[in-house]
Amino acid sequence: MTVREDATTGGFVPSTVMQGDGEPTHTGTANGGLFGAASRLIEDAQRVVATTANAATTVLYWRLGRLVAQEVLSNLRADYGQEIVSALATQLVQRYGRTFQMRNLRRMIQFSQEFADLEIVSALATQLTWTHFVELLPVKTSEARLFYADRAAKLHLSTKELRGVIDRKAYERREIANSQIAAGSSTPLDAFLDPYLLDFLGLEDTFHERDLEAAIIHELEPFLLEVGHGWTFVARQKRMIVDGDDFYLDLLFYSRLMRRLIAVELKVGKFKPAHKAQMELYLRWLDRYERQEGEEAPIGLILCTEASRERIELLQMHKDGIVVAEYWTALPPKQELEQRLNEILRRAQERLALRQIASSTVGSGE
Repeated sequence: MTVREDATTGGFVPSTVMQGDGEPTHTGTANGGLFGAASRLIEDAQRVVATTANAATTVLYWRLGRLVAQEVLSNLRADYGQEIVSALATQLVQRYGRTFQMRNLRRMIQFSQEFADLEIVSALATQLTWTHFVELLPVKTSEARLFYADRAAKLHLSTKELRGVIDRKAYERREIANSQIAAGSSTPLDAFLDPYLLDFLGLEDTFHERDLEAAIIHELEPFLLEVGHGWTFVARQKRMIVDGDDFYLDLLFYSRLMRRLIAVELKVGKFKPAHKAQMELYLRWLDRYERQEGEEAPIGLILCTEASRERIELLQMHKDGIVVAEYWTALPPKQELEQRLNEILRRAQERLALRQIASSTVGSGE
């Protein structure tokens, strides 16, 4: 096949192929397979170039922030530091454009301080954009920032989606869930949140369990984003036959990251001890009949309107791979959400500390 340049588009188009008898066969755009293969090569290369450029830009901003921060910190006078940044910004804008105006230079300085490890920045920069990092800068602790950065990278979150995850306090809710899980538990850490914010389901104050289940199925994509661990939907009302009797699990999911089935039971009202026995039966059945080779043992999540956390702790449900979490169908205002979660987290940390003290006392033989 010969290739000619198209004078009108500046691109290249296929021309003709000479058959054995010298007769040309016009291929044009009919050869969709070749065009598709060529398009994939070009688009793959474009993605690599974009990723490389983004990573290089992010690292540049970190290095520039670190350079300016070191210069400013070497001078004890705050007003002189402001003068340095202002003068540098004016010079950089004149030569390189508004990207380097004073406001952005301050962000770069903060970036280099909040993400102090360049190796971590370099690794994240291949998956996150500069605008992702800008969203992460106001987060209060380094642990929370890294949690949100990792979540954004693994789930391929847009900047807007990352902002939503931060606003909805996913880090604090993960810490509350982790406080239920003692050392040596069969339930993995960092796998769940508590409470789950299901305001997107549009449920009113009064509803039944079947309404909650139907709403989750209808809004499955935002629900999977809320649980956020690479879950995939497997079944609704999973039928299990035990001694000739039928039992039905509300929802069944599979986590690719944890390599295990996750059984989800939905409850309207306060957690009851009987819920534990029900979930234990479901997990034993799934382990016997549905678990595949290479998978970890199934685990369970019981979602209740009210979690009764002390009762859950006394039942030591984590030993059986069961987590209980609240769900809220209405999202409180931002300040109230933060206050409520902080109070729940404070109490959870107190219970965790008491549990650790009791465990160390038993271990020492006192």
